[in-house]
Amino acid sequence: MQIHTIDKAQLINEVQLGNQLNRAVEQGRRSDFALMLAMLSPDYLETTPTEKPLPPATTEEQLRAYFELQEPAPLSTSEFCYPRGAEQSNAFHYGGLSATRLLSSLQPIAMTFPPQDTKGLPEELYHNLSGHERRRLPPTQPEPIKGSPQDLYLNLIRAKRSAEMYGAVAKVC
Repeated sequence: MQIHTIDKAQLINEVQLGNQLNRAVEQGRRSDFALMLAMLSPDYLETTPTEKPLPPATTEEQLRAYFELQEPAPLSTSEFCYPRGAEQSNAFHYGGLSATRLLSSLQPIAMTFPPQDTKGLPEELYHNLSGHERRRLPPTQPEPIKGSPQDLYLNLIRAKRSAEMYGAVAKVC
């Protein structure tokens, strides 16, 4: 009988204690404070939430649609960035800084323009290489395998026959 009463005496949260927990701290009653903390339930599933749940998180796309914002500026170059950059340059020469800012707000260009056709090397390093060294660099994209299923079949037959011949020679010796 005592076991069931002890189980029922467990507290779910601190609100059930009222001011007793605070008074125990203020008056220096360590034993009462320890007893009250021990009586709190260790199961987090039993605790009742006292705060309102947060509203569902909104994504960046939803916020952009709500505030009617354009797409963010790309981080790296795309096919549209070079003509847009030329347009911004013309806008600066003919319309000044305000025209350039307006055009960059309407049509953003990339934040960075990494070097192209330098096989992943910095531009100043790539242009400092000689022609022989440039040819020795690996290609940026691996070339597809040149072969057909018929060639593969013939190569497998040759490999099998050569393995049989070497196996026969090894048995004779």
